[in-house]
Amino acid sequence: MNNFTKRIIFGLLYAGLVVSSSVLGAVFFYSLFLVFMMICIYEFIRIIELNSIYPYLLGASVFLAAVISNNNLVVFEDDFSHKVILSIFIMLVYFTFILALVSSRKVARQYLGKNFLTLMYIAIPFSLLIKIPYLNFEGSFDTSIIIGIFILIWSNDVFAFLIGKNFGKHKLIERVSPNKTVEGFLGGFIFTFIAGYFVAKYCQSIQPVQWFTIAIIISIFGVFGDLIESMFKRQAKIKDSSNLLPGHGGFLDRLDSIIFATPFVFIYLFLTT
Repeated sequence: MNNFTKRIIFGLLYAGLVVSSSVLGAVFFYSLFLVFMMICIYEFIRIIELNSIYPYLLGASVFLAAVISNNNLVVFEDDFSHKVILSIFIMLVYFTFILALVSSRKVARQYLGKNFLTLMYIAIPFSLLIKIPYLNFEGSFDTSIIIGIFILIWSNDVFAFLIGKNFGKHKLIERVSPNKTVEGFLGGFIFTFIAGYFVAKYCQSIQPVQWFTIAIIISIFGVFGDLIESMFKRQAKIKDSSNLLPGHGGFLDRLDSIIFATPFVFIYLFLTT
C-alpha cells in the first residue's frame, strides 16, 4: 500500500470519527476529543522533551471542568460543581511548582514552562472546543457546529495545499515552513469563505454572518496553528509529531490548525451568540 492510499484511507477514518460525533451523542463526542487531546499531549511532550505524567493530569482536569460546566451534564448543583472542579484545577496548576521543587530536575524553569506550555497549547483549546456545541441560539448541545468548523478547516487545508503547490511562488514564512506560500494562503482563504456559504446554508444553529466570520478566523489562525507546530518540529529536528496516522504523521499534525483556531472561534461565538 503506497503512501497516497494510506493517506486517503486514514484520512477518511479520521473524518468519519469526527462526523460520527454529531450523531452518536454527547458521551461519544466528549470521549472522542478526550482521546484526541491525550494523544496530542503525548506527541507534544515528546517534541518538547518533557518526561512527565503531569501534563496528562492537568489536561484531564481542565477537560473535565469543561464537561461538567456544560449545562446538560452537570452532576452536582451547578455552582457547587464549578467551585469543586475549578478548585481542583487551580491546586493541580500550583502543585506543579511543588513538584518541580521536590523533583531532581536541574532546570525548574524549563520543567514548569513546558508543563504550562502544554496546558495552554493543547489542553485549553480542546476544553474550549467541547463547549462550542452549546454556543448556539438555543444553548443546547449541537455538534453540527463542530462539524461545520472542521469542514472549514479541511477546506482551508486542501485548497491552500492545491493552490500553493500549483501556483505558489512567494514564501509565507520560509524559515519555519518552506512549503507554505502566500498564494496558498490566499487560495485557502477564498475557498474557505466559499465553503462558509454552504456550511451556513445547512447548519443554521448560528447566523450566516457568524459562519463567514468563523471562516475568516479559521483561514488566518488555522495557518498560524500549522506554522507554530512546524516551528516546534523544526526546533526538535523531526518531520512528523508521530507515526500514529500512516500517511499523515501524527494526530497533532492533523489537528494543529483546529487547536490554535479554536480559542479564537470560541471567544467570537461566546461574545456574539
